[in-house]
Amino acid sequence: MAREDFGFFFDFRVRYSEIDGQGIVFNAHYLTYFDTAITEYLRRPDFNYSEFVKQSGADFHLVKSLVNYERPIEFDAEIQVGCRTEKIGNSSITFILEIFEKNGDMRYANGEIIWVLTDQKSHKTIQVPDEIRAIVRSIDLQYQLDTGAE
Repeated sequence: MAREDFGFFFDFRVRYSEIDGQGIVFNAHYLTYFDTAITEYLRRPDFNYSEFVKQSGADFHLVKSLVNYERPIEFDAEIQVGCRTEKIGNSSITFILEIFEKNGDMRYANGEIIWVLTDQKSHKTIQVPDEIRAIVRSIDLQYQLDTGAE
């Protein structure tokens, strides 16, 4: 995807604690960047995720994480993680994420995160409620309107 395909970005500056002995971001931190970006992506609208979990007894679980490493990210780099919803399935949500240089087109990595909604007592998958579907669709629509992304 191109940078223009994302309406939401979250900024990071690589900290010393995130690099390895080679002076580049340790591979596991890419997933931390993805997780943080998704959290911030969902935070923007009037939606309290913690309250949803508490009231519904349901929560999303990570079932797939994919990272394609394209370029090394060095200490103190300023980066932006783009996030968008790719698909809402019966019980899952698929997010597409890409890491770019801040305000630039150079891409460091891309990936996919899939969450599955489960009942927290039975630990069985359940259908994503219409409320969540509407919220996620409105998030993407709002980010597209804010940035002019298609």
